[in-house]
Formats: sequence, structure tokens, C-alpha cells
Amino acid sequence: QLQLVESGGGLVQAGASLRLSCAASGRTFSSYNMGWFRQAPGKEREFVCAINWSGGSTYYVDCVRGRFTISRDNAKNTVYLQMNSLKPEDTAVYYCAARSGSTLRRLAGEYDYWGQGTQVTVSS
Repeated sequence: QLQLVESGGGLVQAGASLRLSCAASGRTFSSYNMGWFRQAPGKEREFVCAINWSGGSTYYVDCVRGRFTISRDNAKNTVYLQMNSLKPEDTAVYYCAARSGSTLRRLAGEYDYWGQGTQVTVSS
């Protein structure tokens, strides 16, 4: 089992920044590709971005590209999501997820482990 714990969410105004963290434990973190997803009230969980095991490859959904940055520190077993220029439509519960395999994926069903989520609220 791989345990994932997100932190760093909060209430901010539009235009502000937040950095989310996801700490992993239980298995070899560096062998997993990692993803961030989000779920707004009344909506389905949606893909935000992903990073491969080494950090050398990333993938973003169009609506966050250029504003969000995913990164990882395998020595600290942690993946990060730096969110800049936040918008009210970014309001959601943000989840990190892990999957084995060699390619980056955007479907939630292809991820094996999930964290509990952290709330991000952006006011206008």
C-alpha cells in the first residue's frame, strides 16, 4: 500500500498563489507516476496534471497550463502543486494520486492510490 496525504489548501483571493503538497509513505514513492485531480461541488473529479517517476515529464490540462506547476522530490517522498494566478473556477477539493506504469495518464480509474484531498477555495 502507498499512503498519500495532501496539505496546503486554504481560502485565498483570486490572483493569489498556493502550494499543495502530497506526502507519500509505505512503498517506493519514486517508482510511481503521480497526478493531481480536483473535484468541485456537483461535478465529476477531473484531471489537473501529472508527473512521471523521475520528474522529467509532465502533463497539464489546458485550463491550468502556464499557471500550475507540478514537481516532485523523491528524497522527501513528496509531490507538489504550485498554483499561481488562482481563479474562482479553481475552487475544488484537490487530490493527489499514484499509479504504476511507464506513461502519464489523465483518467482517474488508471490510478491505484489516492489521498483524502485538501480544499482549495478561491474567492472573487
